[in-house]
Amino acid sequence: MDPFIAAFDRQFRLLHERSTKFILELPEELLYKRSAAVVADDLIKLTIGENILRSAAVVEMAFGGITTRLWDDPFEWTLPEALHDTGKVAVYLSEVEETRLRGFAFFRSDADLGRNIPAPRVLRSLGEILLDTISQSEHHQGRAFAIFQTLGGGRVAR
Repeated sequence: MDPFIAAFDRQFRLLHERSTKFILELPEELLYKRSAAVVADDLIKLTIGENILRSAAVVEMAFGGITTRLWDDPFEWTLPEALHDTGKVAVYLSEVEETRLRGFAFFRSDADLGRNIPAPRVLRSLGEILLDTISQSEHHQGRAFAIFQTLGGGRVAR
């Protein structure tokens, strides 16, 4: 595997592993808990579970776009009502990782990262899409970790 593809692969793998470990260790009652302190902060509107789901959904959407050119937001099948416990969230995270791995199978060399594809309205390079996806996904994951701390869960091991 070429160095840039390997670096992206590693970042996505670590992102998946952190989310999965976090969700599997998360007390069930905190998954979708809203706290007055959290809700009062206008910047933090989503729960821990909603942020972890958004983190994974960003990856699913990007790799769905890369592999099939369908840039559908998985919002409908990632609602808390459908994924109502940590076990179901963990299964969804595994499904997203499988989608991501299928997407990475399309990359043959670092040169592929410079290819432009319609994403979804404008042409963007695959490298740009991957960077943006990692950034957005880690942003949501970080928010989930911050909410966990706000709710008194302690420090999250990275």
